[in-house]
Amino acid sequence: MIYIKDLKEHVGKEITLKGWLYNKRSSGKVKFLILRDGTGYLQCVLFKGNFAEDVFDNAEKLTQESSFEITGKIKEEPRAIGGFEMDVTSYSIIQIAEEYPITPKEHGIEFLIDNRHLWVRSKKQHAILKIRHRIVKAIRDFFDERGFVLFDGPIITPNASEGTSTLFETPYFDLGKAYLTQSSQLYAEAGAMSFGKVYTFGPTFRAEKSKTRRHLTEFWMVEPEMAFYNLDDDMDLAEEFLEYIVQCVLQDRREELEILERDISKLEVIKRPFPRISYDEAVKILHAEGRDFVWGDDLGAPDEAIISGKYDKPVMVHRYPAEVKAFYMKRDPENPKVALAVDVLAPEGYGEIIGGSQREDEISKLEERIKEHELPMEFFNWYLDLRKYGSVPHSGFGLGLERTVTWICGIDHLREAIPFPRMIYRNTP
Repeated sequence: MIYIKDLKEHVGKEITLKGWLYNKRSSGKVKFLILRDGTGYLQCVLFKGNFAEDVFDNAEKLTQESSFEITGKIKEEPRAIGGFEMDVTSYSIIQIAEEYPITPKEHGIEFLIDNRHLWVRSKKQHAILKIRHRIVKAIRDFFDERGFVLFDGPIITPNASEGTSTLFETPYFDLGKAYLTQSSQLYAEAGAMSFGKVYTFGPTFRAEKSKTRRHLTEFWMVEPEMAFYNLDDDMDLAEEFLEYIVQCVLQDRREELEILERDISKLEVIKRPFPRISYDEAVKILHAEGRDFVWGDDLGAPDEAIISGKYDKPVMVHRYPAEVKAFYMKRDPENPKVALAVDVLAPEGYGEIIGGSQREDEISKLEERIKEHELPMEFFNWYLDLRKYGSVPHSGFGLGLERTVTWICGIDHLREAIPFPRMIYRNTP
């Protein structure tokens, strides 16, 4: 089967394509049908003199999103969409679509989300999801090329990995309650003690009652974990990782970025090194901007926007107050009030896209943290075993896929960065 993306290999040849009607127009004795097949768009030209009158007129029955098969000779045409054109010799209708609900007029966001199963066919959404696909490939290629092993964590877990207030709970046979995973990080640590360097990549669930444009209840996250890495090593890897992803998209999805009217110059500068500032330095920036921020609080979205607005690259904020970070993060030996943690804030106000840390590798201190957070010790016995049998310094981070897609595409809301978004007020279609 031949696809529009491969037309440069078929110039001067008669071929057959299959797809859907994107648009059409008529000009007397000529009809122009714009075919889309999921890989691109092609202008198909029907000249009346080449068809029986009823066959020519029958093409008028094609409605938006009708499916059809079409045959003709391909030629280069720089003025046409996609740069090619088909001189049609025959066509056959597969199905005439009913009146399509999504039209060129403006639609409300709720209407479009209700029709998400159709909205994904639109040019902008198509471009976003093709960029998402390229980012996913870049993520896998980056870690695979650097000797990481894919290590899948479970979706169903017996306990919280970060906090009990944002868990989706489910009954689990005779064992009582189980939960949808918030993170595969703890399991990735087990993998790192086996393979040295691993990554997990899969869906993650947070029952966070937030309606902001930066939150979904179901999203995808990649979490590398590395034995013998300290916080600086962790930041070095995160920096290299983000540069790699952005440059891959610039190389292979420039057309889609142009469809989204993305300012590509803002992506071209995403190259190492990235600025690194401590939490203390971040607080000084906020105070200088007149922000009433108390040391010890976590950074909120407005705070992150102010800090990232000072830079044209992702900024790495490290050494947060330990009290606002997860139990498994190692305290800084030089200042036990702070954790060896890092958040990477995307430029242009897109907020946190990476959160990571050096992990606590001393069993006694980890037990203390579990008690402080009032977590059930019995569920972490296996995790504590990692500190009993060959414990080593180790680090890792998590990157939210949808937040990364949103930033690179330059769009406003995470709901467009995933095929079927799940939010606190929506679990359909």
